Amino acid sequence: MAYSRASIITPPTPDAAIPGADNYTSDTDLAKVFIAGASSGIGEALARHYAANGATLGLFARRLPELHRIAASVAPAPVATYAGDVRDADALAAAAGGFLARFGTPDIVVANAGVSRGTLTEHAEDLAVFREIVDTNLLGIVNAFQPFIAPMRSARHGTLVGIASVAGFRGLPGSGAYSASKAAAIAYLESLRVELRGSGIAVVTVCPGYVATPMTAGNPYPMPFLLQPDVAARRIARAIARRRRFYVLPWPMAAAGRLLRALPRPLYDRVFANAPVKPRRSD
Repeated sequence: MAYSRASIITPPTPDAAIPGADNYTSDTDLAKVFIAGASSGIGEALARHYAANGATLGLFARRLPELHRIAASVAPAPVATYAGDVRDADALAAAAGGFLARFGTPDIVVANAGVSRGTLTEHAEDLAVFREIVDTNLLGIVNAFQPFIAPMRSARHGTLVGIASVAGFRGLPGSGAYSASKAAAIAYLESLRVELRGSGIAVVTVCPGYVATPMTAGNPYPMPFLLQPDVAARRIARAIARRRRFYVLPWPMAAAGRLLRALPRPLYDRVFANAPVKPRRSD
């Protein structure tokens, strides 16, 4: 896949430390945050949150005009924008190299890119959709983290943040690809967290419930405890600052998730057999 880059760089504002994150304490130690999947939804909201608190940003997504829009809107925050697909490991490696060369090792890397579509295994045409979802939602996290781990390990500092989902707690009918990808992401992030224990690198798994983003806009069913992106971003940033190992938001969805995981399989099957499903559709 082709890779392209554009950047908007402005000087950081002095003394704009990140509240609640004890690593960011002065105008010479401001947060450096790289976000993959930054062009909308939670990624955009996190970019705005960190920019408002004085961070230097690296924003990666497929839609470069959207990244330019965000960068312009958060001025004078220093922002570098990178165009590419998280399924393309080379594109992410190039973006990471550019960020490292310009700003040094990031304090926080957020792997947020994700796609969601209804899928049914019986339809042959959905096989490609399964691959796209798994490659984006699982391997996209791996691709986003890989170039930064060695520099973070050398610095003995940094936080890797993977955006998973409560949809990964159980298999949801009609969303087999999405549920599987998020369950795999949760397991991968746990593996990585243990692998990096003692390295100075924290791994934070974030499992949002429903957030009002383009991904959820077409859901034809009720979305309880729906959060606005800015609210979700503030809560996620707080969990990142605290280096929470596993964070579910909002708290009622965390309680519902615990109940969901505890349901015996026969009861789960009866309850969800006739649940409304996400429609099969293209972008």
